[in-house]
Amino acid sequence: MRIPDSILQIDRRIIFLLIGAAVCIPLLLKPRFQDSPTPIVQSIFDTVERLPAGSRVFLSFDYGPDTAPELDPMAKALVRHTMTRDLEVSFFTLFPEGVGQIKKITDNLLPVEFPDKAYGRDYVNLGYKAGLGGAINTMVVNFRTLVNADAEGTPLDDLPITADVDEMVDYVIILSLTAGDPGLKEWIQFAGDIAGIPVMGGGTAVVAPELYPYYPQQLVGLMGGLKGASEYESALVDRYPAYRNATMEATMRMGPQVVTHVLIVLLVLLGNLAYFLGRAGRGNRAGRKGLAGRTGRGGQS
Repeated sequence: MRIPDSILQIDRRIIFLLIGAAVCIPLLLKPRFQDSPTPIVQSIFDTVERLPAGSRVFLSFDYGPDTAPELDPMAKALVRHTMTRDLEVSFFTLFPEGVGQIKKITDNLLPVEFPDKAYGRDYVNLGYKAGLGGAINTMVVNFRTLVNADAEGTPLDDLPITADVDEMVDYVIILSLTAGDPGLKEWIQFAGDIAGIPVMGGGTAVVAPELYPYYPQQLVGLMGGLKGASEYESALVDRYPAYRNATMEATMRMGPQVVTHVLIVLLVLLGNLAYFLGRAGRGNRAGRKGLAGRTGRGGQS
């Protein structure tokens, strides 16, 4: 059997094994394939980077555990960036399940990486509010009507970070990490368009295509899926080298995707090359046989 034919007849189990290795090996070795931020992601980073220390930022976790693998890396990157910039962050969610996602940040990441940051002074958890898009509209019209205490019931007036917050426009930007409705689209429609507050954020790879049309007029920037999160992490590491040794989840999770995609492309190219080489070889052999037949008949005559 010739080499091109043997390649075309590789047992599919070998291909499955190669794909499995392409996924598992990067998970074990954790190589970092840093992505250069695209303009739509860099725009978010630059906006946050330009904010003066002490600026109020509204960060809404509009997702649950089912989409956490995609959106948690975005949340951590944004929290690291805002805390490094000494911004005042108000956490919020339109999803009942989002309460748990906020707690992961306030109970795990912040005390470990930013022990100097204090609850009520540097960040606050405003919890979950029902009402979907209507909740956003209510906050824009009269913020204190819907939000008058934090998630634990402490009045906003008793917390230094929110004592002077009377309206939604007291926040300089709104960031939403969204898995669907309600989410970033509603923040654009009810807060960005009506109140004029700059809106930006991230969405799952499924949701992001619905949000791209809003950029750049109504949406300052967007992180789309794990790749978008990886790009933001790269921007953070480039600007703040101290994070170079930190665990960047999206960057590490991109490893299996990158290696697998490269392997698939190589297999496709190899298969096509083997096919055309085999086809050319069969054509040459057929031509030689035809020539030999004509030569033989000519000798007999």
